[in-house]
Amino acid sequence: MKKFFMFLAAAVLMVATASIVSAQEINDASALFNGTGEEVPLMQAIKTKFIEGGAGFMSLIVICLIIGLALAIERILYLTFAKTNTKKLLAAVEKALDEGGIEKAKEVCRNTRGPVASIFYQGLLRYDQGVDTVEKTIVSYGSVQMSNMENGLSWISLFIAIAPSLGFLGTVIGMIQAFDAIQAAGDISPNVVAGGMKVALITTVAGLIVAMILQVFYNYILAKIDSITIDMEDASISLVDILTKYNKK
Repeated sequence: MKKFFMFLAAAVLMVATASIVSAQEINDASALFNGTGEEVPLMQAIKTKFIEGGAGFMSLIVICLIIGLALAIERILYLTFAKTNTKKLLAAVEKALDEGGIEKAKEVCRNTRGPVASIFYQGLLRYDQGVDTVEKTIVSYGSVQMSNMENGLSWISLFIAIAPSLGFLGTVIGMIQAFDAIQAAGDISPNVVAGGMKVALITTVAGLIVAMILQVFYNYILAKIDSITIDMEDASISLVDILTKYNKK
């Protein structure tokens, strides 16, 4: 799994860094050219732009991308496995109640993965205390499951904010370097300020690209959490109705 994370992060980094290479340097998707028309390998061009952007700031931006992607992928995998067919689970629980009572229903929930089954199990544990207690337990334990699903999202949002901030910081430092070069040379010719300006532009673009990539993953995770939450709420209401009918019997 770690190798998969590193491979995906490296692939995204290649795409992100390649996008900051100027249009004049791109001849096709597999080869780049320098000012003399000599062919330059893609990885060499990416490495060059990375160094030109400043190894310090670019390394920090890349670290934000790798850690952010690792956290995002972990959350996506967790939420994917947490998804439960609630209709099938409710039917199984209702059937178990009719055939073997509460203990049989508990066994069904224990053998089913996902937060919905865990909530059902916690509610069934307190069935002997009354349906009202079961309903309160479901609500309380639902909040616990929500917290589990949102675990790590604050770190992803942190990297979304830090990445462009590092890029802008690199921009400011690049501008300072450009003005220092102007002051030292006593001239405002393009050649004097080009180095500092290039650092400023590369770090800014890299930071923004990383933030946009992580933002897409972040919103996707939120959408999955919302979907699972809706399923939990609907299924919990249905479970209370099923237990109410069972209690009347």
